[in-house]
Amino acid sequence: MNFLKKIIMLVPYKLKQSHFVSSFFWMTAIMVTLLFFWMLSSIIGDGFQALSWEFIFDNPSDSGRSGGIAPILISTVLILLICSLTTLPLAIATAFLIAEFIPENHFFSIIIKRSLDILASIPSIVYGLFGNIVFCKMMGLGFSILSGGLTLACMILPILILTSEQTFRSISKAHRQGSEALALSKFTTLFQVYLPCAIPALTAGFILGLGRATAETAALIFTSGYVDRMPDSVMDSGRALSIHIYDLTMNVPGGSNNAYGTALLMIIILLITNSSINWLTQRWNHNLTAQND
Repeated sequence: MNFLKKIIMLVPYKLKQSHFVSSFFWMTAIMVTLLFFWMLSSIIGDGFQALSWEFIFDNPSDSGRSGGIAPILISTVLILLICSLTTLPLAIATAFLIAEFIPENHFFSIIIKRSLDILASIPSIVYGLFGNIVFCKMMGLGFSILSGGLTLACMILPILILTSEQTFRSISKAHRQGSEALALSKFTTLFQVYLPCAIPALTAGFILGLGRATAETAALIFTSGYVDRMPDSVMDSGRALSIHIYDLTMNVPGGSNNAYGTALLMIIILLITNSSINWLTQRWNHNLTAQND
């Protein structure tokens, strides 16, 4: 033991520290990866047997124990579509306003950032109660897909604004000076200069927000409702995939098989969505680079 201690003492401190830090991060990454694959293998093993074309395109029956999830899929797509169409323009416009017209160290800018940080950390159940009071009751939308989509938009809006604002501020001064030299308007600068440069970071923020919205349960219970029938419009109540999984697992005895199938389908949809968005972003950057060349 004393011999080993002497050998360790001969190793430079910086080298030991660097080795320890790198080993720690490698072990953390391996543990997280193993945990992910363990969870994924469990969901695939229990949910793969439930997947079929009938499961995707049929209506649920027997409280979800049998049948499919077609109405739930349609409701989820509508909720996320409303959330995306509401969030993206507001987030980009707000971030551009903060980054372009308000100095970074200005008191008003600091207040806005602190408020956004607080809003981003608020639990989703609070957003659900807020959506129930504002959208369902005060605005008279009731338990509807529209109420659920607007509530999710409020929930992920702070994340997208913060991501977009930091991205806009990180754009080099050369781009700003070039747009000023060409006498471009602020509107033209946003679409011709800022957005092409900020697309990768905006995409990352949007994917994070969309993933959180897709897996959200608490905020939708109080706004979009539990109804598992096919919606006729966005004013109808609709059950999202996350709520369906929760209901089958907690409230429906014998519904765990379809719950695992729904969870596996949700993971597949998220993987396809994220891969498609990343592919479109790469194509955008490739076309932009080709035009500049």
